[in-house]
Amino acid sequence: MEKRISGHTGLLALIGSPVGHSGSPAMYNYSFERLGLDYAYVAFDIREDEVRDAIAAMKLFKMKGGNVTMPDKTEAAKYMDELSPAAQIIGAINTIVNEDGKLVGHITDGEGFVNNLKDHGIDIKGKKICVAGGGGAATAIQVQCALDGAREITIFNKKDAFFERTLETAEKIRNAVPGIVVNVYDIDDTGKMTEEIQSADIFANATIVGMKPNLEDQSVVKDLSAFRPGLVVADAVYNPEETKMLREAKAAGCICVGGKGMLLWQGVSAFKLFSGHDMPVDEVKEKFFS
Repeated sequence: MEKRISGHTGLLALIGSPVGHSGSPAMYNYSFERLGLDYAYVAFDIREDEVRDAIAAMKLFKMKGGNVTMPDKTEAAKYMDELSPAAQIIGAINTIVNEDGKLVGHITDGEGFVNNLKDHGIDIKGKKICVAGGGGAATAIQVQCALDGAREITIFNKKDAFFERTLETAEKIRNAVPGIVVNVYDIDDTGKMTEEIQSADIFANATIVGMKPNLEDQSVVKDLSAFRPGLVVADAVYNPEETKMLREAKAAGCICVGGKGMLLWQGVSAFKLFSGHDMPVDEVKEKFFS
């Protein structure tokens, strides 16, 4: 790393909280070095109330851009100079590109989720999917699944500041994809959640429940009767690699898909956006995700 950093090295960063567990710096820095690109990628622990200052610093330091993770995705979108069409719909970003002083926000989480499923031989088309969460990653997953042909989407979220936005997202999906069925329920309604998962093809956790360092002993699914053999259970959480939810789903015979692959595939899209180059996917996959 020291040998390749110069006075011209472009800086990129991940912002969010917590970020100490993130695999993004290793993945991106390996790719930069492998392709001979003069960039360096670091992680900054930035709380939601610090996002405005962090974005201002990106401009001040003339950073090349970077990524945004939970819980900052929605807040960061407010301070972009421009949003991609998908980011406008979703109201959140996970990738920032500095175009000569103009910060453009993108969202690649949905692509990452869908391509991770494809990498495991699972197609979203014609399926019913239940998604827990109403934040940036969850919304991106919901929108991308709808665009890619899901027949029905059931969204579970807490009745908090995100709930009204979740209802708005559902309406946007219905308008964008005529004929799709989209329902929104309270995530604390365990009975309804269990019922919907039992009739779904795919269940996805897109909340921070299950994440290290504070929530790894928790699962968003409270009633294990929701799980059955053949149900696809996917987690956006990638640390730990196997969450409590995935362990319990695996024991019930579900097909489990961890969040590391989502990190890889959203990163593939993000890498192209801020570097203009294709990530060496096969090498990165073997080195960091095998």
